[in-house]
Amino acid sequence: MYKLEKLILAGVVCGIFATTQSFAQAPKKPTTPATAVKKAPAKPAAKPAVKAAPAPVVLKTQMDSLSAAIGVSFSNSVASQGIGNLNTDVLTKTISAALKGDKTALGPEEANMFLQSYFEKISAVKQKEMEEKGAVVRVEGEKFLEENKKRTGVVTTESGLQYEIIKAGEGAKPTATDKVKTHYHGTLTNGTVFDSSVDRGEPIEFPVNGVIKGWTEALQLMPVGSKWKLFIPYQLAYGERAAGAQIPPYSALVFEVELLDIVK
Repeated sequence: MYKLEKLILAGVVCGIFATTQSFAQAPKKPTTPATAVKKAPAKPAAKPAVKAAPAPVVLKTQMDSLSAAIGVSFSNSVASQGIGNLNTDVLTKTISAALKGDKTALGPEEANMFLQSYFEKISAVKQKEMEEKGAVVRVEGEKFLEENKKRTGVVTTESGLQYEIIKAGEGAKPTATDKVKTHYHGTLTNGTVFDSSVDRGEPIEFPVNGVIKGWTEALQLMPVGSKWKLFIPYQLAYGERAAGAQIPPYSALVFEVELLDIVK
């Protein structure tokens, strides 16, 4: 991991260094002492000149393109990890010295140790944040289910799955190895919709044992033609992990499920 990061880092800094060098200012010519002149009337102050934007980097060779590509890859990698405010001056000087074989502020082993320590700390902070958020979501879900099971018409199974029959079907019940065709509408306990075949206007087919545990259990209890509302604790949903951007870890889920058919 760290060797790859070092390679990317070296590439992008080479690009930065080369660009910096190309835009360095030319040295000013020495001026001779001015002779005494009559003081001219004061003129209005000139407006400050607008600083021209740096010219775009021109890729002339394959190595130029490689440097640019590594620069883009490195930048995207850094941004995706939430790292900002890199000191490009230190970055440029360090890679320049390393390429020349000069001494750098950190040796290879020190650099690897620092990177490992840094990313371990970042990972620990993120993990703690996730656990804290997850604890809130878990408690909210447990409170919701505790109150929900008191409602008339809600059945709670031994696993903790809760369901409410909206429409009773009279067809066969699928087994775990069957494939079924369903319509569904999924929300968080606060009503936020995260997925819905109903909204898309297109039912979906899948194996009964190929979905979350709460669905697998409920489908085997439902006759074809049924429409149930499922209230699924996090242990029977996605557990301690998130499912995309809309379903946080430890989320209890609510589904309206209509079993349309057992697919042969």
